[in-house]
Order: sequence, then structure tokens, then C-alpha cells
Amino acid sequence: MKLEKITKNPDTRQRRRYEDACAAAHAMDLLGERWALLVVRELMWGPRRFSDLRSALPGLSANVLTQRLEGLEAAGVLLRRKLPPPAASQVYELTEWGYESEPIFQALGRWAVRSPAHDPAMPFSASSLMLSLRTMFDPEKADGFAARLGFVVGDQSFLADVADGRIEIAAETPDTADVVLAAEPPVIAGAVYGKVPLAALEADGALTVTGDRAVAERFVALFALPSKAEARLAATTPE
Repeated sequence: MKLEKITKNPDTRQRRRYEDACAAAHAMDLLGERWALLVVRELMWGPRRFSDLRSALPGLSANVLTQRLEGLEAAGVLLRRKLPPPAASQVYELTEWGYESEPIFQALGRWAVRSPAHDPAMPFSASSLMLSLRTMFDPEKADGFAARLGFVVGDQSFLADVADGRIEIAAETPDTADVVLAAEPPVIAGAVYGKVPLAALEADGALTVTGDRAVAERFVALFALPSKAEARLAATTPE
């Protein structure tokens, strides 16, 4: 009889199941492990190589990333495939069902940005920035505005179409954009959410604007963060 060696991984999904029929509990079974949601976030814009994910999530070790990818693949959230020549490299991408998780990020983002403890100065990726733009876009502020904007963020490019009070963003080259903004994520976020003038960021050498500047100026005014939740200190009993 042929014996099959079975290695038990301590990070198996069975070990972290809540054994609760609530669908929210099952969602935590699927995505609740540390880093799992952020791996999904990085794949929201299309296939990525293992090295791309490591670069976007510098605090994540190769071993834990491998575990998360295996767990998410087993759950049906993502799949792996090999690109055809000349690339011929293995990539990971979300399944159709995996892409349906975007509203989770939007709801969590809208809720958590109101936290008094949220620190916007901490590092974040290009994927996170683009998801935030889709989340914090204000249709009323965009009334009557139609334009195509490109973003070059590190080694990633995105194309945003604004029209009819809606924003659509895709991971595409910005060749057809009316204006292109090139900068690191915190710089673009500073213009969009911190309302730092584009001219000031350009003067610092942190941002490059190519194309219709009026479009860029109007675009960064289409977003607003919700107000912070009131911080309530726990009551203390005097001695």
C-alpha cells in the first residue's frame, strides 16, 4: 500500500473556523486571518505576481503571504494562473466572486476613517489609494463634471473616468487621459483629502501634473472624508 505523507499546517482554515452559521462569521472564516483582507485589496485591480504583493505589503513575510494565498485559493476567493510567453510568470487574481468583496472595503473604509485613532500618515499602497477614491467620491460635487484622469503611482498606472456623477477606475495606461498626476500615494491623498494645493506639491517636487490643470484642480475637489466619531473616555470612579 502506498502511503501518502500529510503535513498538517497550523494555519489551516479548520483551526480558525468560528463554527457559527452567521454569514458574517463565515466571512471572517474566509477573510479574518491577519493580512488576508489586504492581499485581496491588492488584487482588486487585476492579477499580481507574488513579488508584486510582497512589494505592496512590505510588512508581510513571504511565508505568511504563501499561507494567505493558499487559504484564499482554497476558499475560492482567488486563483493562480501562468501568463503566456514572453512573460511566462505565475500570477494571482481574484475570482468573479472575489471581486464582489469590494463593498466590504468601502464599508470598512467609510466606518474606520471616522476613528479618532486613524493615522493617515502611515504608509499605504496605490491599490488602497484608488479604492479610497472610489469609496469617498461625492456625486453631488461632481455634478456637471466629465473628464478622464490618469495616475502614475510608483510602477502602477490607473485611468479614472468621471461622468454623470459617477467614477470608474481601472488599472490601465493613462494615454487617453485629459491630465495625468504622477506621485506616491500619500502625496495624491494629500491633494485629495488634505486639500494641499497642487502647485505646492509640484514646487516640492513631489507631484507632476501633465495635461489640463483645470481638470486636475476640479477633480481633487470631488472628495471629502466623513467627520470623526466623538471620542468618549471611559468613566473612572474616584477613589
